[in-house]
This record gives sequence, C-alpha cells and structure tokens, in this order.
Amino acid sequence: MRNTLSTEKISSPAQGVMSAFHKNVVDEVSQAVARDAVVIVGMKTNMFVKKARKFLDAKGVKYTYLEYGSYTSKWQERLAIKLWSGWPTFPQVFMDGKLIGGCRELMKHMS
Repeated sequence: MRNTLSTEKISSPAQGVMSAFHKNVVDEVSQAVARDAVVIVGMKTNMFVKKARKFLDAKGVKYTYLEYGSYTSKWQERLAIKLWSGWPTFPQVFMDGKLIGGCRELMKHMS
C-alpha cells in the first residue's frame, strides 16, 4: 500500500474539510459499490473507460456505470473519488465491493 499521512498529523479543521470534500459524490459511489455487483466509475471521452465498458458488454456482464464529467469538467468530483479509493486513474472498476483497478486490471482479472 502507498504511504499516506497519519490522521494524527492532520488537524481537526483539515480533517473536516477533507471529509466534506464532495461527500455527496463519494457517498454515491460507495453506495453503488456496496449495492451492485459490478461498478465502473468513469468520465466522458476517456478511451480506457470506453474500452472497459465494451469489454464487459462483450462478456455479457451487467454493471452500473457512474460518469463524472470529462477532461474539462467535474475534475474536483473525480479527485474526491480518487482520494477515497486511492486509485489514481479512470476507470475505477469494482467487483463485489472490491476495487479491481482500471481497464488493464479488469481484463487480467477476467481472463
């Protein structure tokens, strides 16, 4: 796992800002991950998101797709998701509540 700053090293006011940062978006993603067997979190115009979705479509796998903007919009919402999951890119693919990774990891996982 990557090294993260210990909560003891973060002031209470800073922790409050961090926990509130696009909380509605993080809650929406975490609820979908808890509820649905397969979830893809992505963004418009990202070829890897499209590739992951086509891959699952070809395999006949039903999934929930959550889309947050494009390269020029909703970057803060996507940042909140990245901070929550710890995964640095999109798509973010979850299966049975577990982060699989991105497109490459999805294809390896299902091969």
